[in-house]
Amino acid sequence: MITLYHHPRTRSSRFIFLLEELGTPYEIHRIANLRKADGSGDVDPENPHPHGKSPALKDGDVLVWESTAIALYLTDRFPQNGLGPVVGDARRGAYVSWLAYYAGVMEPAWMSAYMKWEIPRGTAGWVKTDAVMEFVNATLAKGPYLLGEKFSAVDILVGTTLKMFMGSPLLEKTPLLDAYVKRIVERPAYARAQARENG
Repeated sequence: MITLYHHPRTRSSRFIFLLEELGTPYEIHRIANLRKADGSGDVDPENPHPHGKSPALKDGDVLVWESTAIALYLTDRFPQNGLGPVVGDARRGAYVSWLAYYAGVMEPAWMSAYMKWEIPRGTAGWVKTDAVMEFVNATLAKGPYLLGEKFSAVDILVGTTLKMFMGSPLLEKTPLLDAYVKRIVERPAYARAQARENG
């Protein structure tokens, strides 16, 4: 049985969405405590994440943590719905690259912008959000999803992130991005995930 270690309104919420898309049985272990931004608070001793964060996922004796690792693990473990191109699929390179890009470039770019940190150009492994969005927009201009015509787990990670920032000072709401986010959040699995999140 898959167990998602989840705290409401954190990065783990999108894995309820992914698990609903995969259609595999799973259970949610609600994490009682997370460390707060100011460093206060206790870590839930039942949370297996090495830093007490959310998400973490257990599949029997297998423990996986970090968003992109969980996405890759789940789509490789349950390939039947095609949410992650398998080894040998021509789209596999783009898929794993987008997963790495999300963790290594997009998230640091958004955090830098949110915290108003200046990025040391030429030495940082990431870029500013305007360069990220230039790449995202160019990719979405070619097809409805980041891998072209086919929805994937990458769209869950990126689409839910854009939903969070779009319309804020950090991300302008444009017709292209708005249409993309709507394609993601209007999926039936997203509605089911929201019901489980709030139930």
